[in-house]
Amino acid sequence: MNITVFGATGAIGALTVDTLLAHGHAVTAYVRNPAKVPDIWGDRVRVVVGELSDAEAIDTAIAGAEVVVSALGPSMDRRATGRPLVDGTRHILESMSRHGVTRYIGHGTPSILDPRETPTLQTRLIALMARTLFPRAYEELLAMTALVTGSGATWTIVRFTAPKDGPPKGNLRVGFYGTDKIGFPVTRADIAAFTAAQVDDATYANRAPAISN
Repeated sequence: MNITVFGATGAIGALTVDTLLAHGHAVTAYVRNPAKVPDIWGDRVRVVVGELSDAEAIDTAIAGAEVVVSALGPSMDRRATGRPLVDGTRHILESMSRHGVTRYIGHGTPSILDPRETPTLQTRLIALMARTLFPRAYEELLAMTALVTGSGATWTIVRFTAPKDGPPKGNLRVGFYGTDKIGFPVTRADIAAFTAAQVDDATYANRAPAISN
């Protein structure tokens, strides 16, 4: 399957590309800085270089794709300004529509609920911390999520709270707040593995599963 990955050289994005390659998929990586492209990818990955504001480059990256994976996440730098991921996500979704790509897999936070969930103490705490400590990033995630869920695409948003480095544990808790028991920490390797698995699995179509170890 032809997969285009945004945020492909980030900590989770690069692991997601590695996992997709291991599963035999053809990958296009959209990157801002080509110097960050891992040497190990060699000629197995088609690389398109561009900013999230570059609609033409984004369109080039999505042409020929069957699925789009976004490992993009907002900057946690409190000095950051604007909402670049919102405009970038809009460009991605518009390009998907032009090319007839209907499957979108992205990342999110439990501070934004799945449409079928009701708030719990845990989600209220996460949302309060996000709004208080990182208000710009929180608003950016809200706007990104609204664009995706209202786009008409078949989407899956993988939600997690406390990503950490380390090898995959494989003992994922997956589900929804209020009905399932979801913890806080999860390895980036496990996030990447779960994200990659959604490419050809419709279990969580138009859902936002939360995951933890």
